[in-house]
Amino acid sequence: MVVLITGANGQLGQSLKHIASNYPEIQFIFCDSKSLDITNFENCKSVFYHYKPQYCINAAAYTAVDRAESEPKKAHLINAIGVQNLAVVCKKYHTVLFHVSTDFVFDGKKNTPYGENDIPNPTGVYGQTKLDGENAIRAVFDEYFILRTSWVYSQFGNNFMKTMLRLASERDTLSVVNDQIGSPTNAVDLAEALIKIVTFSSQNTASKFGIYNFSNEGQCSWYDFAKKIFEVNNINIDLKPIPTSAYPTPAQRPKFSVLDKTKIKNAFGIQIKNWEDSLKR
Repeated sequence: MVVLITGANGQLGQSLKHIASNYPEIQFIFCDSKSLDITNFENCKSVFYHYKPQYCINAAAYTAVDRAESEPKKAHLINAIGVQNLAVVCKKYHTVLFHVSTDFVFDGKKNTPYGENDIPNPTGVYGQTKLDGENAIRAVFDEYFILRTSWVYSQFGNNFMKTMLRLASERDTLSVVNDQIGSPTNAVDLAEALIKIVTFSSQNTASKFGIYNFSNEGQCSWYDFAKKIFEVNNINIDLKPIPTSAYPTPAQRPKFSVLDKTKIKNAFGIQIKNWEDSLKR
């Protein structure tokens, strides 16, 4: 079984590399942006012609939420056009496409967890381009799994956890927003969920294609998340909660973006760890 991974040097790509040795039955092909530029259609065609993967996990994305507000064309090129390119070549080579999307497709105005059937309404460029990518896949073919996730962190790449640890080494006091609520997601847990669905799909003729939510269980504010990061790492710092209004950013974040994971748990028997337990691990 050949599984091709795009964006191999990103946070999710590195998390997939981290667990790859646990799945000797899978031949992983890890492609970074130099070996596979998803925005280059000819490059996509040549790579798929060479490897002919049964599955493709798209871990390539433009994820700089605030910078996207001033770089909308670049964000759209990677998150929408690049995704469309992958969908087209996946259809040509009968490759099942796994695509990772985001809680930012929602406006955050609900106060109960978002389900897969809730109507997207992104409030910024990043969320809109990710939604455009989802729609591009759905317009091309049906053999896809779109996983919407949130607040991704890990020991790899750039993320909130690593930023907090860095800032704690430089400062005595930190202020973190406490009125945005979501669910942190360990990228290694997300990688495991993706491979579980790949394995399930390879062993079952009945397809369960579609959109699914995945994040760790539980919910918290960014302040709560930071507090737990420092607690787990035995770091003493003066941590202050502040409202979003005290920390303005170019992009508007969803106030509430907890995702309902009932569908993915029922469909694939995936057991999801609580975010605090996964952070400790």
